[in-house]
Amino acid sequence: MKNEEELLVFCDGGARGNPGPGAAGFVIEKAAGKERLLCGKYLGRVTNNRAEYAAVELALVKIKENFAPVKKIRFLLDSKLVVNQLNGLFKVKNPELRTLVFRVRELEASLGEVYYQHIKRSENWEADSLVNKVLDERADFPETSECK
Repeated sequence: MKNEEELLVFCDGGARGNPGPGAAGFVIEKAAGKERLLCGKYLGRVTNNRAEYAAVELALVKIKENFAPVKKIRFLLDSKLVVNQLNGLFKVKNPELRTLVFRVRELEASLGEVYYQHIKRSENWEADSLVNKVLDERADFPETSECK
């Protein structure tokens, strides 16, 4: 699935209870094609913010494994906090989240241009549904064989 075109990545994370049982989900799409990779992962007990960052990190790992090299990656998230932190508009005060930002930055460095954009929750329905499916089943949900 290697390609040098733009990728769209819909990401979501959530925890029931905050903190509580959490999951991450993402959908990676080629902007100019129909290839897609969907994945959900159970995270155990986490906060909502931790789950949102886990979704970004896991998606970057899968992009590196399945799509690199790629020129441009556009992440679409419904978490204003995560988008603004990754865009450098908000400080990251929480030490655990700072560690996650550092890991995301390390993964970004090996890929093309990476952008983060906030979208409405209703526009992120597919990633959100993956999160809820994983939480309902309390198991990883690989939609495709590549995503485990």
